[in-house]
Amino acid sequence: MTAIPSFTGDANPYRGGDPYADYRTADFPFTRYADLADRRLGAGVIAANDEFFAERENLLVPGRAEFDPEHFGHKGKVMDGWETRRRRGASAGHPWPAQDDHDWALVRLGAPGVVRGVVVDTAHFRGNYPQAVSVEGTSVAGSPSPEELLGDDVKWTTLVPRTPVGGHAANGFEVDVEQRFTHLRLNQHPDGGIARLRVHGEVVPDPAWLEVLGTFDVVALENGGRVEDASDLFYSPATNTIQPGRSRKMDDGWETRRRRDRGHDWIRYRLAAQAQIRAIEIDTAYLKGNAAGWASVSVKDGEDGDWREILPRTRLQPDTDHRFALPAPAIGTHARVDIYPDGGISRLRLHGSLTQDGANRLAARHQELGG
Repeated sequence: MTAIPSFTGDANPYRGGDPYADYRTADFPFTRYADLADRRLGAGVIAANDEFFAERENLLVPGRAEFDPEHFGHKGKVMDGWETRRRRGASAGHPWPAQDDHDWALVRLGAPGVVRGVVVDTAHFRGNYPQAVSVEGTSVAGSPSPEELLGDDVKWTTLVPRTPVGGHAANGFEVDVEQRFTHLRLNQHPDGGIARLRVHGEVVPDPAWLEVLGTFDVVALENGGRVEDASDLFYSPATNTIQPGRSRKMDDGWETRRRRDRGHDWIRYRLAAQAQIRAIEIDTAYLKGNAAGWASVSVKDGEDGDWREILPRTRLQPDTDHRFALPAPAIGTHARVDIYPDGGISRLRLHGSLTQDGANRLAARHQELGG
């Protein structure tokens, strides 16, 4: 585990104005991976030992934490995060919490996978953040209850050891544990508040589930697809295009800046594994005056394969789900959507099934990672 960078100590008291003006953060290289704790994937905070001041569910709320200096409730200052009460010692002679005292929250990942980095964000917790945090992970099949996860027979692996953090800061930790996890336990030592938790990594789907499905979206994030690169990320992340469900608003898709040249924009994807693609969906939901004018789709088989166009450049309509049945299955491990000349799409769906080689490789990786 590597902390990048290491923020410690209180932030300055809030003096008014922009509450993020003195927020401490950095560029974390692992944020290029999807957030496995995204609510859109089905993630949830399923239990916490204490949430006296602020609810545990706030940890996974999309977007930055909000701060209203005038908002107080019956229990005190209302904070947009998870905040526990102040811990006390055992007696008047020792009023301080013990060394091992801590609070915890259990997080079910929306998509099981390998964790590449964690962000523990203490935004607006300036003098009431934890002294240190730690993160553990486990892999339990099915839908275990909090009581089952906390049982003596469940093995937890340390992803982030107990590490000091700073207040009003995005505390980032790079993780190098090559293992598949389904749940995390976020610990704060000894108490305090955390605004947001982000868990970046690679989705590792259950191959047995995909085999039962037969035909599925082979580029979907929840099935193990991922974005490798994109030409432009000015307005929104390309990963939005492979999120579950239809887009619900304009920024829940991928939109590029306006081009003033003769080029075009594109996204390159890695599929869940080698697959046969039989149908394509390109959705421009909520993109009305800024949808891409035309799009094409290509695939390649293997890192060194050649790109082959499977959907020629085709006119797109604004705010429309376009469906294309291919005349013959297209086999590949990667896909690319090209849009002309710029604009955006909200979702890309590639419907198909894994080849035998793809299924074998996925099963082998799943087993190797302890799935």
